[in-house]
Amino acid sequence: MKFKNILIGISLSFLAMSCIQDEALNVEAAIDGCNGANIQLININDISREIDVFVFDGSDITAQELNFKLPDGATISPEKPQAKDNPPYYDFSTEKERKFIVTSEDGSNKVTYTISLYTIELPLKYSFENLREINPYHVLYLTDVNGLMQWASGNQGYGLCGMATNATQYPTAQADGGVSGKCVKLVTQSTGTFGMNTNPKMPIAAGNLFIGSFNMSYAIIAPRQATQFGFPFIRKPVKMSGYYKYKPGATLTDQNGNVIPDKTDTGDIYAVLYEAPNSDFSLDGDLFTAGNEKAKNIVSMARIDKTETTSQWTKFDLDFKLQNDKTIDEEKLKAGKYKLAIVFSSSIQGAYFEGATGSELCIDEVEITCE
Repeated sequence: MKFKNILIGISLSFLAMSCIQDEALNVEAAIDGCNGANIQLININDISREIDVFVFDGSDITAQELNFKLPDGATISPEKPQAKDNPPYYDFSTEKERKFIVTSEDGSNKVTYTISLYTIELPLKYSFENLREINPYHVLYLTDVNGLMQWASGNQGYGLCGMATNATQYPTAQADGGVSGKCVKLVTQSTGTFGMNTNPKMPIAAGNLFIGSFNMSYAIIAPRQATQFGFPFIRKPVKMSGYYKYKPGATLTDQNGNVIPDKTDTGDIYAVLYEAPNSDFSLDGDLFTAGNEKAKNIVSMARIDKTETTSQWTKFDLDFKLQNDKTIDEEKLKAGKYKLAIVFSSSIQGAYFEGATGSELCIDEVEITCE
């Protein structure tokens, strides 16, 4: 009887192990990230399953490297392979828009992504007229040349808190009443109970708009690293100009939701030119954190002293000033070794979750003047 019980126990153990092994097969099918040589910017939209990949003008698009970050065990392949495809290198010379199929580890899920490859240089004027409404939030784009080169924002991350019921309730949205036509409106919003229960706490989300990309995989675990600033720039910027309106929210609070007395919120408007030794290098939301080593790469910066409270469109002219005892190297410029980041925020300390709910910064007709 004892021997029989042992056999039954062994059989049950093997059965349990078998079940665990079966359950271990991953059912997820998604693209969580992507990188590769010459890639300067990537916009991944998990809702529409579209990925825009921007490479520096002059890159070899017959063999563009795409290293995909996938869920455990998942695989990816182009829907229509090209003769020159040699994964992770793919040919976009005849089709700038290609479909890729992600298959889950267990084979039960197949998801199709549309990947579009663009070669482009950063424009110098921004009027915020171009809108691509991706349910449920607004996405503004920089230019309609070669497709949708998007402005980035934290809207996708804000969607996690479930506070917005339509696009205009997100921190970043297009609005009427611009200097000419439309403008962009940035509003510091509450994240509700969701933000107070995260670690770190994120009680508010400042409206923000920036040249770069937002990495959703860092949105909760390392929110300041989720914002990746900058795009390659091959000219010497001397001034950033434009128009703004600003209205601070009523009560300024810190990251723990505590009221900060006798202090008023203010917005932020700035641009930085920085050295980027490789295409993967970028500054992030820790830019102004004391001791940030990456900030030493900043070569020149234009930043407003303070956004004054005003209900009228107010002109700003910000000169680029050299930083860190650096100068702009002509050869590095030609080689695409510099990136330009333009950043707007409705709360200057929003990256540290300090701000006033309701603070509103409107921006329009921005221009970068170069030598």
